[in-house]
Amino acid sequence: MHTRIWLLSVVFALAAFFPHIAGPAESTAERPPERVTIAYSSMSGNMAPLWITHERGLFRKYGLDVQLVFIESGTTTVQSLISKDVAFAQMAGAGVIQSRLRGSDVVMIAGVINTLTFKFYVDKSITQPEHLKGKTVAVTRFGSSTDFALRYALERYGLAPEKDVAILQAGNMPAIIGALETGKIQGAMLSAPFTLKAKNLGFPLMADLQMLGLEYQHTGLATTQALIKTRPDLVRNVMKAYVEGIHYYKTHRAESLAILAKYLKTSDPEVLAEVYEDVGLKLTAEKPYPTLRGIEVMLRELAATNPKIAAPRPEEFVNLTFIKELDSSGFIDRLYKAAPVLAREEQRAITEASIRDKSVKGVERTKPITGTAKSAVNVVPAGGAQEYTVEPGDTLSHIARKYYGNHHQWNKIYQANKSSMKNPDYIYVGQRIIIPL
Repeated sequence: MHTRIWLLSVVFALAAFFPHIAGPAESTAERPPERVTIAYSSMSGNMAPLWITHERGLFRKYGLDVQLVFIESGTTTVQSLISKDVAFAQMAGAGVIQSRLRGSDVVMIAGVINTLTFKFYVDKSITQPEHLKGKTVAVTRFGSSTDFALRYALERYGLAPEKDVAILQAGNMPAIIGALETGKIQGAMLSAPFTLKAKNLGFPLMADLQMLGLEYQHTGLATTQALIKTRPDLVRNVMKAYVEGIHYYKTHRAESLAILAKYLKTSDPEVLAEVYEDVGLKLTAEKPYPTLRGIEVMLRELAATNPKIAAPRPEEFVNLTFIKELDSSGFIDRLYKAAPVLAREEQRAITEASIRDKSVKGVERTKPITGTAKSAVNVVPAGGAQEYTVEPGDTLSHIARKYYGNHHQWNKIYQANKSSMKNPDYIYVGQRIIIPL
């Protein structure tokens, strides 16, 4: 009895002097989740990583009770960050950049989609870019990602925005589709799933901006420097949940499609598959670093239209503390450690299917090349290779992930095709390239 009393007294004494020994486990279990409000700025597939993270309970895993709110338009979303109505926002990079230029402390902490996702559909009467002269095209809002993409495309065609082609501000994608369908406009910059609707309505595709290989801060996760300074642990936990959500999105197709159906309010399997494959698998970054090169491109474009804009460094618009921390610690790599094995199994299954059925999507134009045979322009590596025909939305990184399970191995493909590929960022639909095995 005395021994038991003595042991209890020792335990209480240790707990008093070293509360951290027993405290954290108890407090973590009993402490209620912290309420956090996160906004998203559009009802498009670009927002899927946030939806997936929330719906699969990954925020709660890190002690957060997250409420998602939809705030249409990047301008209003960034204002809600500044006013502290929301703590974080998944939104277009353009809104963050413009807000920062006006003196706010809003920054990107993750860059989930770092290129342009849009496709430019035109009226059936438009068969050449010059036919757009004197016509009207539409964007969601001036200064938005659709606005940047449209102006970028028009300039590449030698057309002066607003001079040769009128630009209408429609508000959102459904309104743009409606205007295109009624003939009010003759061109529309669209993203999935609205691209599929335009295609099914018979509108011709004039440009797929994914094919340009342009780095651009399309979508990311933003917060304020004030919150980062005062609540770094909160930001860290949000980022942990977020990168886990991206991993879940990429590795759980059926569950992710169900969540997409809920938020996009559609059960059309073709629409859901397009969003998942074209945006989720191809464009969503596993390691969501903001793109400094993409921000620099956007700053140059803004400076060209507004000489008063100084030339700030892209680093001023981001805070890489937390993504670097998760990356260098191996946190993200551990999530994907089985990915290369899965990719190899998937590729083997695809290859076997292509032998049985030449109509398998994505490989119907691939054929094995063995030994030291040569194509018309490229020397095939001695280890053997396959010929692949570039499809809409492809980049060398996406093709590398498909064949090797690692998008960083794009240079292997580039080196094998260097004699016919002047720039790894500029491949085109229908181009035949060699994939070293």
